[in-house]
Formats: sequence, C-alpha cells, structure tokens
Amino acid sequence: MSLDVDDGKLDDVGALARADPDQMLRAVATSAAQVRSGLTAAREARLDTLTAEGRPRAVVVTGMGGSGIAGDVLAAIAAPSSPTPVFVHRGPGLPGWVGAADLVVAVSCSGSTRETLAATDEAIRRGAQLVGIAAAGSPLADRCTNARALLVPVVAQLAPRASLWALATPVLVAAARLGLLDLGPDDQALEAAARRLELIADLCRPDRESFVNPAKTLAIELAGRLPMAWGAGQTGGLAAYRFGCQMAENAKLPAVTGALPEAHHNQVVALDGALAGGSAETDLFRDRVEDDAGTSLRLRLVLLHDADGDAASAARVEVSQEVAERRGVPTSLVRSEGDGPVERLASLVAVIDYATVYAALHQSIDPTPIGPIDELKARLSRDEQRAD
Repeated sequence: MSLDVDDGKLDDVGALARADPDQMLRAVATSAAQVRSGLTAAREARLDTLTAEGRPRAVVVTGMGGSGIAGDVLAAIAAPSSPTPVFVHRGPGLPGWVGAADLVVAVSCSGSTRETLAATDEAIRRGAQLVGIAAAGSPLADRCTNARALLVPVVAQLAPRASLWALATPVLVAAARLGLLDLGPDDQALEAAARRLELIADLCRPDRESFVNPAKTLAIELAGRLPMAWGAGQTGGLAAYRFGCQMAENAKLPAVTGALPEAHHNQVVALDGALAGGSAETDLFRDRVEDDAGTSLRLRLVLLHDADGDAASAARVEVSQEVAERRGVPTSLVRSEGDGPVERLASLVAVIDYATVYAALHQSIDPTPIGPIDELKARLSRDEQRAD
C-alpha cells in the first residue's frame, strides 16, 4: 500500500457518492434516529413488564457480528454499577449454567442468524426468560411469539453494522427497567446520545472539508498505515473493538485492537518492531520520511479515550502518545464528548463509523459489500445440506 495521500480526494462530494452506491454514509447518518425509534419500539414492546418476574440471576445477550455488539454496549455501560452480571455470548447454544433464573436477550438484525437462533432455542428449552430483538416476521420473531416472549421489532438500516443503535437501544432499555443501569428520568441519557450523534453527523457530513471534518481527518491519517487502536476509560475498550470491526467490514483492512491498561503489558512492545518507526535507542534525528518512502506499511496508534474523569486513564493515554511518538509511530486521538457513558460512547462510535467509511472511499472501495462473509455462509450452508 502506498503512503502517498491525496488529502483532497475525500472533499469531492460527487466522487464520494459514486464510490458509495449503496449509501453507507447515509446509513451511518441515521444513528440519532435509530436511538429514538429504538426507544419508541422498546416502550411499545412493554419491556417494563420484565420486572414482574423479579431481577434475573444473570443477563445473557446472544448475537453475532454487528448484532452481537449490542451486548457489549450493555456490558460496558452497566459494568460499574449493575447488581446483576451481564454476559455476552457469541455462538450457538448457551453456557451450561444458564437456566430458568436467567434472562436471555437474543439480538439478530435479520432475525435469521443461525447461531442466535440456536441460542434462542436453547433458552426456550431451558425455560429462561427471553427477549428478542429482531426484524418483524423473522424466524427469531416467530420463536419469541410462539414462546410468548417479549419482542422488540427492528427496522434495519443498510447492514447490521450500520444499525448499532437500533439494536443496542432496546437492550439498554430492558436493562434499565430491571435496574441494571440508570438512564435517567424518561430515559434522558438516550436522548442526550441522540443529540450528540446529530452533532457529529453534522461535523462529519460529506460536504464538510477534511480540515474541519474529524472523520475525514482520521481516515487520511490511517492511509497506508496498520492501525493499532487502544481504548481507555469505561467504554474505551468497546470503542477500540468497534474500530477493528468497522475497519474490517467497511474499509476491508485489518486493525490491531486492545484496551488500556492491558495493552501496556503486551501490545506496546510492537512499537519497537519492524512496522514501527524504530526503537527509542535508534537515532532520533534521522529522516523518518526517507525511511517511510521505502516501506509499504507502518503502524499508527489510534487512542480512543472515553474521558470519564478517571485520572489514571487520562495518564495512560498521554503516556501512550509519548512512548509511541518517541519511537517514530504517529498517533491519532479521539476523545469522547458528553456527560454520561451512553453519550460518551456514542461520540466515539460515531467518529469511528464515519472514519472507517471514509477510509474505504479514500481507497475507492465500496464500503457496503461483504463478499467473504456471504461466501462463507453459502459454503457452510451447502456443507450442512450435504451432511443431511
């Protein structure tokens, strides 16, 4: 991959539209509307009735890919105060300990994900309390109806990865009704997140030039680089995970992800490796540009800081920048905005989602197709049919 960067490429609005025929940018821009519609759907589904059976022993959120991350959102938001443990399960079936005392929240944007359906069937078999979040009329929706379980219907955007807030909002509402987290009077934390998403959508819109557009700026900084994304603060680790997933699905590029302080105990050593700028002991005054000219790929450290007021997290971010730049590794910093954890997470995810789409468009890649996923599903389906 060439390190030559065309800073003006992302400012050609017409070219962006042609490179994004399925309008992934437009889908990302619906995030605020997803929060509001998800809240309405959750209320209409009467999730408040969950309290009739008392607080569950544990909450298990099951889902895959862009749907499964809704469980990670709950786990990150609820972690500091939830009196009930939250587990995120990715895969078929359920852990052996899940039973009638537990709540299983099955999340599938399409409602047809085989692993999630298998987990749902197991929840029904074991008598666990069940909530489904899926497209109306889907296999998952039918299972919930037949089991007399609560169902929150979802209207998906272009792809599950562009429907995060349509999926995560009902999960957060369900948890709030059970007392696992506090969304404030009238769920005002969700409205604050929606307003923050609107502000960032305006900052990151296609006709806003790169030098004042944080998502375009980040996309340009990532060009020709292998990003290593570290998250700090309450929701920072989740933001880093989201970054890796969105880089793969939107930009079709890999990323190394981790959370602080754990990344300081292992991944940080990569800053002295072949993809870095060189160790701290090498000549700090040599021409880094000349070095990069003969290298196809170099690291870039992306720091995703949930500025939750924790001084230790802030110090880790600052030291990370210093250690990386001392070794010739450039850094990008995305710091959250807002008061509560839902709003802060929304501010990080919004920039990530826009930036990874712009990273695709900067390479003249259509961000929407997921050919390898489609091929894998088709191949696995054929193999299962042969086995039958």
